[in-house]
Amino acid sequence: MLIKKSITIKKHRTSLSLEKEFWDALKIISNEQKYSLETLITKIDSNRKTSLASSIRVYLLKFYMKN
Repeated sequence: MLIKKSITIKKHRTSLSLEKEFWDALKIISNEQKYSLETLITKIDSNRKTSLASSIRVYLLKFYMKN
């Protein structure tokens, strides 16, 4: 099931829909790295070449494959 949240990226408000498991993973990583959730998503956004949701999923996959 998708969960839709509103976030701010570079002073722009946007909505993002991800599965609960991806939101949970983002929260865990942001806590570990001592970033806010929005800061982590902004970092992912600055390097993306596809949609934000896809970029987040790929980021999380790579993060957990590396660790």
